[in-house]
Amino acid sequence: MSFIKSAVDYILGLGVSVMMPIIITIFGLILGQGFKKSFRAGITIGVGFVAINLAVNLLTGSVAPATTAMVERLGFKLDIIDVGWPIGAAITWGTPVAAILIPTIFILNIILLAVNFTKTMDVDIWNYWHFLFAGSVAYYATDSMLMGIIAACVTAAITFKLADWTAPVLEHHFGLPGVSLPHSETVNFAPLMYLMNKIEDHIPGLNELHADPESIRKRFGLLGEPMMIGLILGMLMAILGGFDLQGVLTLGIQISAGLTIMPKMVALLMEGLIPFSEGARDFIQKRFPGKDVYIGLDAAIVIGHPAGMAVALLMVPISVFMAVLLPYNRMLPLADLAVLPFTMVWAVAASRGNIVRGLINGIATMFIVFFLATNLAPLLTTMGHVVGFDFPAGATQISSIDVGSHIIPWIIIQLMDFTNPVMIGVGVAAAVIYGLIWYYVRNDIKKQYAKEIAESGK
Repeated sequence: MSFIKSAVDYILGLGVSVMMPIIITIFGLILGQGFKKSFRAGITIGVGFVAINLAVNLLTGSVAPATTAMVERLGFKLDIIDVGWPIGAAITWGTPVAAILIPTIFILNIILLAVNFTKTMDVDIWNYWHFLFAGSVAYYATDSMLMGIIAACVTAAITFKLADWTAPVLEHHFGLPGVSLPHSETVNFAPLMYLMNKIEDHIPGLNELHADPESIRKRFGLLGEPMMIGLILGMLMAILGGFDLQGVLTLGIQISAGLTIMPKMVALLMEGLIPFSEGARDFIQKRFPGKDVYIGLDAAIVIGHPAGMAVALLMVPISVFMAVLLPYNRMLPLADLAVLPFTMVWAVAASRGNIVRGLINGIATMFIVFFLATNLAPLLTTMGHVVGFDFPAGATQISSIDVGSHIIPWIIIQLMDFTNPVMIGVGVAAAVIYGLIWYYVRNDIKKQYAKEIAESGK
């Protein structure tokens, strides 16, 4: 077991920008694309991930000081520390259940593909950590390795189905045919966000408001350009942080740059991805006629959408104020504000890029995130102590926005709390409600994209 863990740790330690080219090259060879084509696709995807991370780091590095200044200026204090997703991932990889779950989830994915339970082949091994997180929290909640494995496998299976269901959005809204997003902490919001969109369809006034980047650009001209939106949002955040004139202008330019270059970085990633996904589809269709397969990838490939980035940036100050105002929340969001572009993916995509609805959906998303982040903090804190995490000074509990995004694992661990009938009841109720919502909106994506789907012949 220690050898397996060491091997897994080494591979994962390479980072997604190194690991993904290796995985893509190997899969390309398996798919019969030849070494040159496979290697080029892998390297291009690796470069794309580096480019996206540079853009994200630019935004993160720019927003973080403003957020910290705003929090200090307004005197906000909460007792759960937001340590960010990298710490959450590192803690998860260090748990006893992690090593066994990597091959388990991969084999499960192959089996589910073979029996037609899913169409998604998840090659994004790095983000298996979200499934591992489900297994880890279940392991520490129940003190059972078996329960941890079951929780991870159930989370993965549900995530693959959600990825299948939302794949038409990837093709017709984001322009990514043959791709799905088995990114559990983002895609598990999709049914809830489509319910929100359905409700908004019946609210007078709101149902007539449509503000996507294209319509904003047409109405406001230069002010509607992503770079100008970034400039305005950056300056507003700097003002809230109490920055001087130079600081206000600098942050405005930095956010403007981030919004401008992000789509170009995503396009670079797509240059390597699209030939690979097409090769995978051809390979499957030759050997299994009539069988469609989606290539499951990181949600990073869609965060460059202008509407999503605009909503994510608007949600930075909103999330900070929500954290203070919500009576049940104990976590102050800081380190993980950088993941808001990921958290907001389906808040915006459910409304086809409508920024007004996306913002409303984003606020609803953060209601859930803060509740789960606070509720799961004791378990993440326990995991952190066990793996030897060096806690920040004064920190008694840790959590993150990313941790608070794991709806399905939270439901599962409530169902596994056999010592507490009340929590089992809560878990059953949550599972039934989530399932009914998903059933209620199951056809909404097909309805939204009926014309596009008909034209594509799918």
